[in-house]
Amino acid sequence: MHRLLSLLLLLFPLSIFSQEITLNRVEPPFWWTGFKNTSLQLLVHGNNISSTNVSVNYPGFVLKKVNKVENPNYLFLDLSVGNSAQPGIATILFKQGNKVVGKYLYELKARKKGSASRASFSSHDVIYLVMPDRFSNGDTANDNLPGMVEQVDRTNKDGRHGGDLKGIMDHLDYVQDLGITALWINPLQENNMSKYSYHGYSITDYYKIDPRFGSNEDYLKLSDAVHKRGMKLIKDMVFNHCGSNHWWMQDLPSRDWVNQWPEFTRTNYRAGTFTDPYASQADSNMFVRGWFDITMPDLNQANPYVKNYLIQNSIWWVEYAGLDGIRQDTHPYPFKEMMAEWGKRLQEEYPNFNVVGECWLNYPASVAYWQQGAKNKDGYNSWLPTVFDFPLYDALGKAFSEPEGWNTGIVRLYEILAQDFSYPDPNNIVVFADNHDVNRFLDSQKDDVRKLKMAMAYILTTRGIPEIYYGTEILMTTGADKSGDGNKRRDFPGGWSSDSQNAFTAQGRTNAENDIHNYIRKLVRWRDASEVIHTGKFRHFIPADGVYVYFRYNEKSTVMVVMNNNEESKTIETKRYNEFLKKFKSGVEIISGNSLNDLSKLTIPAKSVIIIELK
Repeated sequence: MHRLLSLLLLLFPLSIFSQEITLNRVEPPFWWTGFKNTSLQLLVHGNNISSTNVSVNYPGFVLKKVNKVENPNYLFLDLSVGNSAQPGIATILFKQGNKVVGKYLYELKARKKGSASRASFSSHDVIYLVMPDRFSNGDTANDNLPGMVEQVDRTNKDGRHGGDLKGIMDHLDYVQDLGITALWINPLQENNMSKYSYHGYSITDYYKIDPRFGSNEDYLKLSDAVHKRGMKLIKDMVFNHCGSNHWWMQDLPSRDWVNQWPEFTRTNYRAGTFTDPYASQADSNMFVRGWFDITMPDLNQANPYVKNYLIQNSIWWVEYAGLDGIRQDTHPYPFKEMMAEWGKRLQEEYPNFNVVGECWLNYPASVAYWQQGAKNKDGYNSWLPTVFDFPLYDALGKAFSEPEGWNTGIVRLYEILAQDFSYPDPNNIVVFADNHDVNRFLDSQKDDVRKLKMAMAYILTTRGIPEIYYGTEILMTTGADKSGDGNKRRDFPGGWSSDSQNAFTAQGRTNAENDIHNYIRKLVRWRDASEVIHTGKFRHFIPADGVYVYFRYNEKSTVMVVMNNNEESKTIETKRYNEFLKKFKSGVEIISGNSLNDLSKLTIPAKSVIIIELK
């Protein structure tokens, strides 16, 4: 810890007092013409680079201002990419007197046709979440590479296992066959850390795919392959922190580039301090300025250069890789004013673009604060279109496993949705049963597959955008040792050539695995074609005797969902639901395919869900 603190405080190594001038980095490395916002700020890093005079001579590409900061090894160049600027190569010269001591050929690219109006993920989609290191190893040649600190060790649950972009591409047919329409991949940028580098959340280069996953060009190939299948690609981004081995941590632009303390200070993880009207300044300050972990320096988004760097980086990846969405990690942890400006800038360039923020809070009102358009008392507008429904996730984990009571059991699902008045747009919320940060859903249900089926049926028929964590469809669990994040992110069987089982194929799955796989696949593919589930209205009835009934409906279609949370079969009389059922005489149950010609009574097996398309 003390070594890390010394590193942070020693901002300027002795080498900067040398007269030698070098040009090490320019970021973003290239840009595009045709953006609505014509401003561009380049970070330039090199030994004594601030002692140079900078010039640019390219029509429409104008150097407005050269900004010097505390560290003489940095310059921040404010440029304008005007409407008259054409795609091409602009030369940026760095001179001392009349001598050119550095030159950078800066490419301005043409935006792809339709780039600004691209579609994004929505309630029409089903998202599949993949941890790339744990999904499939398609290219063993990139497992261990020179210069990368951590090497592959599949025996270490917290180590790198070798999954990569090629592995994901090799199994896109599997993902597509499941009915998935959007792919969210945990962070792919370089994480050159000594340990725990596999998860991707300690970024050491914001403009580079980790070479153990592949290259930037490989990411483009994956994007093309996803889009050719009619699917969407969602990139995981991290603005709150970087990795302690990030290249700039050896030579910070300024002392306030990261939030520094006299000694290591961890965040209190209390995101509620931002919405708490009674929160102390000390608690709020510790939340936003404290470090997420000792190896995750907390970036200071109040610094205008940090702010511009992060905003431009996200726009760069959207344009470069043709992204269809962003998942923003730890969304409330950075300075919220900067996050609002980021969201606004994204929507300025991509009006239809969707972003989902990880706002891990326990109550709907707390999560709703962060959704764009919320009527917040302090006037804050996040410009964040979508949030994750963590309160519903909590309710799902309890609803099927506790006794039915006034506020326990299946009524938990009812009560969470009854608070949807908090959200500006309840249909634009991501619903899920588990993800990479929590134990697998089956663990909370003591491996009861019936309860997993109920949860999957619920997230695929309720309001919002469903997300399925890789392996849920084949009964993956956290395992016997339920400690640590590594067990929550176990390898998908069949993703490695040495695996004894290949669960990517029906032949390689057990009967139980095929049963749940087929169940989820049928539901997902039915949902894909069901507009009433995508955008239809939602109406539910207070659960009675452990039975919860709700409807999805529009002018053309009505779907009835009945959940029986009891350990015995239930037969219910349906006259209570006549405000919907009086118009219908029959229906088809989706899972079984059975026709129902008498809707006056319905029998629902124990711990199960029936989904009826009413006729």
